[in-house]
Amino acid sequence: MEITAKILEFKSHIVITIIVSLILALCFQVAPQFMTILSYFWPLFISTAMFLVLIVVFGQKTPSEFYGGKEGEEIMDYVAGQPDYLEESETLSEK
Repeated sequence: MEITAKILEFKSHIVITIIVSLILALCFQVAPQFMTILSYFWPLFISTAMFLVLIVVFGQKTPSEFYGGKEGEEIMDYVAGQPDYLEESETLSEK
């Protein structure tokens, strides 16, 4: 009697598990084999893997290593004040 009560307690879980299992079994029976899909898409998989490896490799270097430590200084100067050529023309006109 205890077992029947426990089974009835989890009846919805058992029904959902059976339905999902039947759907997955049907999908695996009807769907193409994995090797067929892999043989069709292998260039895409390889190029994506290479791209991700390049991102990791280039991500190890900080941008300041590429630009000699002047990362974003020019744009910060432009945003913070006037560009160099305008400052030079103002100093020339004052003289």
